[in-house]
Amino acid sequence: MGYNLADKIIKEHLVSGSMKPGEEAALRIDQTLTQDATGTMAYLEFEAMGLDRVKTELSVAYIDHNTLQSGFENADDHRYIQTVAKKHGVWFSRPGNGICHQVHLERFGVPGKTLIGSDSHTPTAGGLGMLAFGAGGLDVAVAMGGGAYYITMPRVIKVELKGALRPFVTAKDISLEILRILSVKGGVGKIIEWGGEGAKTLTVPERATITNMGAELGATSSIFPSDEMTLAFLKAQGREKDFRKLQPDADAEYERVIEIDLSSLEPLIACPHMPDRVVTVKSLKGTKVDQVCIGSCTNSSLYDMLKAAAMLKGRQISPDVSMSVSPGSRQVLTMLSDCGALSDILSSGARLLECACGPCIGMGFSPNSGGVSLRTFNRNFRGRSGTADAKVYLVSPETAVASALTGEITDPRELGMEKLDVKLPAAFKLDDSALLPPAPADKAGEVEVLRGPNIKSIPEGKALTDTIEAGLTLKVGDNITTDHIMPAGAKILPYRSNIPKLSEFCFAVCDESFSKRALEAGQSFIVGGANYGQGSSREHAALVPLYLGVRAVVAKSFARIHQANLINAGILPLSFKDPEDYDRLEQGEKLVLSGILEGLETGEMTLHAKAGDIKLLCSFTRRQQEILKAGGLLNYTREGNK
Repeated sequence: MGYNLADKIIKEHLVSGSMKPGEEAALRIDQTLTQDATGTMAYLEFEAMGLDRVKTELSVAYIDHNTLQSGFENADDHRYIQTVAKKHGVWFSRPGNGICHQVHLERFGVPGKTLIGSDSHTPTAGGLGMLAFGAGGLDVAVAMGGGAYYITMPRVIKVELKGALRPFVTAKDISLEILRILSVKGGVGKIIEWGGEGAKTLTVPERATITNMGAELGATSSIFPSDEMTLAFLKAQGREKDFRKLQPDADAEYERVIEIDLSSLEPLIACPHMPDRVVTVKSLKGTKVDQVCIGSCTNSSLYDMLKAAAMLKGRQISPDVSMSVSPGSRQVLTMLSDCGALSDILSSGARLLECACGPCIGMGFSPNSGGVSLRTFNRNFRGRSGTADAKVYLVSPETAVASALTGEITDPRELGMEKLDVKLPAAFKLDDSALLPPAPADKAGEVEVLRGPNIKSIPEGKALTDTIEAGLTLKVGDNITTDHIMPAGAKILPYRSNIPKLSEFCFAVCDESFSKRALEAGQSFIVGGANYGQGSSREHAALVPLYLGVRAVVAKSFARIHQANLINAGILPLSFKDPEDYDRLEQGEKLVLSGILEGLETGEMTLHAKAGDIKLLCSFTRRQQEILKAGGLLNYTREGNK
């Protein structure tokens, strides 16, 4: 039996463990990335381990999330990240240089290499043939220090693309189609491998849109082959030397093969408030639109922007629509300006925002109250935009522009425009002046790490005991996202390096009194439904509950990254043996969890509740058991383990 793409790269990077699905595999990591919403914690954790210098081939710190500097907090974080990166051997991408995934694709991604990043959309690099994973900051810190990255060996789903896209049908529509097929839970424990004749027609930016959206499936990663399209992109970036051809073996096997005929697809749209609530654009024809946003790490490439500019040229957006455009990188913005496409965008009445994440994480440009916002982003969770009652839809740039022009949800094919004749240039404009190299190792001792007053110490876990007695301080339902647990937005993100202050906002979307109640309780349990912790990789959704005294989360099922972050924080993630037992628990009751230490090994524990005993399941590797016993990965690593 031959190897698929993911298995080929895993085999080359396997440090220990097994490649058998469901078993633990330890991987050597070639590259890491962080961004500023998660990076401060990652570097505080790196420092806490007592490490002097990163040991990866390449590590990059990006500033792209917290760029709105309405107070000193974000600027202080950026200064800290810049100095700690310089001291410890990490490249630094300055504010305004662009979104981490777009810049990494342009300047650093290498086919066949491994990458982990403290951002759930790190698998964007799979569009270039990398095997990339979103992870918690502590996992990234360990990898920077030369430690392995541990995954539960995933199964691989093949998506076979046939035919070619018709005019005004896009890679974003392919992403929404696979979400329609699999749902936000359908990729859990899986790697999505894309291929087929149809894949050969897609450019690297189009492929990156698809691998970016794979995070919304809950997938471990997503990957495309490295082929002639990959070579053309790297050549245009002046990085032809980084090319490596990568294809699956002809006899590679997959858990499942899904076929998508590109020629039969039509423009799609994800309805509020989940990325898998997918319908056709034409089915919502006539729905009034208040706001349109083009950008994010999903659709901010030069290719996306040139298509939007071509549709806007000589036209005006509806007077009832507010529209923003956020280029994904300084390279994209510069090339838009040089070719005149930026003028076409601005002349339409659109507003130009910084080359950053911006509205995608609620960092400005929030919709009006009750507004309908069409966004080319990857997530439309309730309240993520910064407006609690906004209705956010996910669309392609073409659908976004068509709707901005008409003032209502519009299938772009109905505008009567001809096929857009947009091609990527043979050579991109190269200017890496905003990418700052680290200090040489022999000069690192001269670098002073600068910390502001908002940067507080990280919370540390407690060694695990055999019994935990605590109250059930919060009970929530299915599909609780990390945005529910630890919201983002312009008012909250500045406190990402201040866990005590940040804790005031924990679960505020669900229950504004939770934080105060949990802190007063001292230690507590949380109960959740299915797919608990989906969405962003933000480890703050584990670190803040740790600070608030949460010792265990009991749920019907967990999202991959959040489950790993809970373990890293020393919080027990446990599942109901019988999901119907969820209904037997009441918020506010006292619970006793017993047989913990033995249960780590046997995979079963008992929760003593008012309604009687409830059996809980867990499946931890030997390493995860030791991490939990130690009170988290930081304690475990300090004890000499990696």
